[in-house]
Amino acid sequence: MTVELNMYQTLGIAVLVLLFGAQLKKRIHLLEHFCIPSPVVGGLIYAIVMTVLYSLDLVEFSYDETLKNLCMVVFFTSAGFQANIRILKRGGVALLIFLGIVIALIFSQNLLASGLAKLVGVDYGVGLSTGSIPMVGGHGTAAAFGPILEDFGFSGATTVCSAAATFGLVMGSLMGGPLAQRRIRKHNLAENYSKMEKESEADELAHRPTPGKYVSATYQLAVAIGIGTIISWLLSLTGLTFPVYFGSMLAAAVIRNLGDHIKSVDIRMGEINEIGEICLSLFLGIAMITLKLWQLAELALPLVILLTGQTVLMFVFAYFIVFNLMGRDYDAAVLSAGICGFGMGATPNAMANMQAITEKYHPSIKAYIIVPIVGSMFVDFINSLVITMFINFV
Repeated sequence: MTVELNMYQTLGIAVLVLLFGAQLKKRIHLLEHFCIPSPVVGGLIYAIVMTVLYSLDLVEFSYDETLKNLCMVVFFTSAGFQANIRILKRGGVALLIFLGIVIALIFSQNLLASGLAKLVGVDYGVGLSTGSIPMVGGHGTAAAFGPILEDFGFSGATTVCSAAATFGLVMGSLMGGPLAQRRIRKHNLAENYSKMEKESEADELAHRPTPGKYVSATYQLAVAIGIGTIISWLLSLTGLTFPVYFGSMLAAAVIRNLGDHIKSVDIRMGEINEIGEICLSLFLGIAMITLKLWQLAELALPLVILLTGQTVLMFVFAYFIVFNLMGRDYDAAVLSAGICGFGMGATPNAMANMQAITEKYHPSIKAYIIVPIVGSMFVDFINSLVITMFINFV
């Protein structure tokens, strides 16, 4: 039996899952200690229950994900409002370094996938189905390139891509928090504020939420999103593909920096940040309850080996390469959690990982700006080029 839920029912279940996850974190110290996001805690348990019901041929739920996309756009628009040019100038080089790391990760994921595929005796295309297509690319890229691999004669590639993307989303969300937590505690990083961190915290204190100001914040987000749709349309005329939220992020950044120089414009950053955090939690909650974990149960042993290899690679990149190259400081630790999120899932998962860390310690403006910019502006484009190159080796 298939039960179809509309967008309101889907949202209601996601909220219940969020609350359940938050309560579990309060009662299970280990979850709080390792900074596992609440949506992941509750959502993973819910997904397991749904998998059991599906396996017993009892029921399968179909969800309307309309509000998931809305929450994603609102969150990234709120992230755009954080783009304070004065503070960003200090992080320009770090952005380029992080981009270079991500490019190296994309190549490494595909080289590992093709190498392990040959080692365990599976087709080259099946191996690529566990590389950067589902890992850095997530479900969207998996859905786009799966049929292309099947056109090359690799039957079942779409299913493998989708299952691998589900695996990556779960593992990336579970890995990021503990990894960053270990670095922070080992090097006592939470007490070492950089100059950028001090400026960002002072900026945050200056925009502390005020009761009654959430209406203004909501209007400012709505205006940025509306203007962003026009920017996105103009960008589409270039022939390039950008995420749906990219125009809104740009519009929000412009509005924020104009507001910093026009006294009559009061940008409600505190309230905008809180609305963005709520929408991020709702987005991830809906994403988690719509997981089809039974796709993972169908994976054969060779694919389990391939995906285990990707998990180890992600850990090595995040724990050693990202942390060391990004400065071995608190920002680097938060970025390590972030790259686990979109290196094995999607940018919103990266933001959820970082949110779990910053809620426990203090903000990281550098991480909150670098990850969305790299994740939205560069990763999909570069990943598509690299994937195409590897496919043409067939």
